[in-house]
Amino acid sequence: MNNNLNLSNHIMPAEWNRQDAILIAWPHHDTDWATMLNEVKSCYIELAKAIVKEMRLIIIAPNITEVKHDLKGIECENKIIYCETRTNDTWARDFGPISVSCKDGNYMLDFKFDAWGMKFAACYDNRVCRQISHLFNAQLVNCQDFVLEGGSIESDGKGTILTTSRCLLSPNRNSALNKSQIELVLKSRLGAKKVLWLNNGELVGDDTDAHIDTLARLAPKNTIVYVKCDNEQDEQYKSLQLMEQELKNMTNADGECFNLVPLPCPTAIYDDDGNRLPATYANFLITNTQVLVPTYAQKETDQLALDTISQVFPDRNVIGIDCNSLIKQHGSLHCITMQIPENFIKK
Repeated sequence: MNNNLNLSNHIMPAEWNRQDAILIAWPHHDTDWATMLNEVKSCYIELAKAIVKEMRLIIIAPNITEVKHDLKGIECENKIIYCETRTNDTWARDFGPISVSCKDGNYMLDFKFDAWGMKFAACYDNRVCRQISHLFNAQLVNCQDFVLEGGSIESDGKGTILTTSRCLLSPNRNSALNKSQIELVLKSRLGAKKVLWLNNGELVGDDTDAHIDTLARLAPKNTIVYVKCDNEQDEQYKSLQLMEQELKNMTNADGECFNLVPLPCPTAIYDDDGNRLPATYANFLITNTQVLVPTYAQKETDQLALDTISQVFPDRNVIGIDCNSLIKQHGSLHCITMQIPENFIKK
């Protein structure tokens, strides 16, 4: 594993660029899913079915035999790449490799994962990139001196990175660095020309400290799809309104204003103890021919979200995946996946 990244003209691809595969980590008895394993596996199986219709799927788990049993009879199983390795949990977006590319080759960046500011155990998840590096047609680069989660950054593939101050400036992540120093890291390692910082916007119940992929997503044609709240009685209203104003004043690396497309807020969902859960439609996954969108058994708002995203991605099939199980652990569809760009997987 290379400990240095000395590249020029490298870039973090946009999620809508061509991909080789999607990475997921399968739920098991030693994760927080233990008490609802069958329920959440149903969601994972539906997700796996949707992905393998068009592309390869990498599944990591401590017991591959068990996963194969769960997926017994699934069509296109030959598109699944299994890799046995221990995991603490299943949030592959945040501990999976972050890809950059340049003229001289492909690179997978292995940033440190400390479970969103040392909130949970991460000893196995933080080793996943090294455990699966043999799968990649890319050089693994040791970036363990810096804490960074995939869900905390968005790239347009042209030098613009969108993130949130609340997350990246969290004292339990990179406390020794100030905002300017963190921005320099993003520019040097991700090839960012411009870093956009949202200072407002957070979903109630979110334990990631306002990951950008729960709030606002970069999309083709200089577009940002974002969560909008119109209900003045909603406890998230003020924060999301302030976030919207920030987005209106932002420009990309070329100085161009964004086309803003609002997404509805799902009707509030609560856990068994009455705590609100961070349900969001912004946590969608873009693949080569599809956009997989989390839904919450809310007919009107689910459909509005699907219709809105269809307008942003007219060249892709937009498909809803019921994520009522995922939201019980405060995450959703994008959180459990990581895209692997084209030419990054060994043939």
